[in-house]
Amino acid sequence: MTYTGNTKIKEVINDSAFHGNGRLLFPVQRGYMSGNTLGSMDLTWYSEIDGNMTVTICNHLKERAEAGEKIFFDIYSEEEKKADPRKNDTGLWYFKGEPGSRFAVCNAGGGFAYVGAMHDSMPHAYTLSQNGYHAFALIYRPGAQTACEDLARAIAFIFEHAEELDINTDCYSLWGGSAGARMASWLGSHGTAAFGEKPCPNAGTVVMQYTGLGEVFGNEPPTYNCVGTADWIASYQTMERRIERIRRNGTDAMIEVFPGLDHGFGLGTHTKAEGWIDRAVIFWEKQMIPERKRI
Repeated sequence: MTYTGNTKIKEVINDSAFHGNGRLLFPVQRGYMSGNTLGSMDLTWYSEIDGNMTVTICNHLKERAEAGEKIFFDIYSEEEKKADPRKNDTGLWYFKGEPGSRFAVCNAGGGFAYVGAMHDSMPHAYTLSQNGYHAFALIYRPGAQTACEDLARAIAFIFEHAEELDINTDCYSLWGGSAGARMASWLGSHGTAAFGEKPCPNAGTVVMQYTGLGEVFGNEPPTYNCVGTADWIASYQTMERRIERIRRNGTDAMIEVFPGLDHGFGLGTHTKAEGWIDRAVIFWEKQMIPERKRI
């Protein structure tokens, strides 16, 4: 069966193609989601949700799963899940890229109360994979500390399995929107060991959307930001000031500010932000050139 906008979300969750993980395509905390079908899904704090992209992602993952491809990875062992049952609601959705390409981990927001992956990380991961990059959408335990611990584990997991997945771990990138952007920034600056995981090389680029994070530690990776002027949660002025501080530290950084755009626009399809992800990819690719001077 091919999904359409009229497909019930419950049907996707229960589809045997996902081997019991279909529930993790959507927020486990159901109170933050409304709508019964893929085309009518809505998420708290988000705007510009594209039902067509939701359908595309679900069909893409289903087709790959039915073809025998690995589309979901547990990042914790059964023993770890028994010790902390919340870890049952974690994992990585895998959007396969070209052999030997670099990887990105995309982190959805949700106020550290839930994970809005179907709009705020899976579309990004899918788009990156269509550009040839391996991309993962992380499903994490809500809460700033636990979310960062799960991201640290996810990064370590990818490094551990890079050879079998044919992934180049050089200059990998961390992406995030809202709360997910904070996760990407914190792991980008502090690394995996700071969150209880074995040390891994730090990210080569951080891509952040609509978060009011203002702190700068001086060790930030090259950073791309985007936000709208009508964002009532994340101040674009705060984001502009942060990017300027990072640049003053000698690190490459850029920001795009979109007039009139609200919080949580995702890929920004059919808005003034449309195409931002292509420019973010170009920014990331620039960091892959070692001799390139970063300003």
